[in-house]
Amino acid sequence: MNKSSAESNRKDKTDFENLFKTYYPFLCSFARKYVEDVDDCKDIVHNVFLNLWQKQETLDTESSLKPYLFKSVHNRCLNYIRDRKKIIRHDLITDTQALPDYIESRDFLEESEMETKIKESIDALPDSCREVFMLSRFEDKKYKEIADQLGISIKTVEGQMTKALKILREQLATYLLEILILLLISIGY
Repeated sequence: MNKSSAESNRKDKTDFENLFKTYYPFLCSFARKYVEDVDDCKDIVHNVFLNLWQKQETLDTESSLKPYLFKSVHNRCLNYIRDRKKIIRHDLITDTQALPDYIESRDFLEESEMETKIKESIDALPDSCREVFMLSRFEDKKYKEIADQLGISIKTVEGQMTKALKILREQLATYLLEILILLLISIGY
């Protein structure tokens, strides 16, 4: 290894250490929004930095690393939650007495994840469906009021609502099924 290469490696290591020192506490705090356990948050952030170090040759260093780091932590937190759900579901099958604790511990995560999924599903609706749906569900307007406001027939409003609800039902079916199963288990069926 020549002197120039050694200096470059030392500079890379110093830059990486500075990046780690700068963002590690913020990323751990960000991870806590999704993952309760502090040690698990630290592990997640540590793994993101480890991955960053391993991929440093292939990363685009011209763009900011901050969004990349936060997105990576977010994705790893979601993976952690998904993996934990699998473990918890298995435990629930074998021990249904743990259900109240399980429901309580995942309420926050479930609610946040559900809100995100609902928002994404509504945003993905065709424009006319989304507009009619938002007016009906979020502004509590009657079909006649929506029709008058948009200058369309009541039948068109009904059609757009039917279409919007069908799309949302399809996109949210897995979440609705999970909620139904949990409700049935919690009431003893």
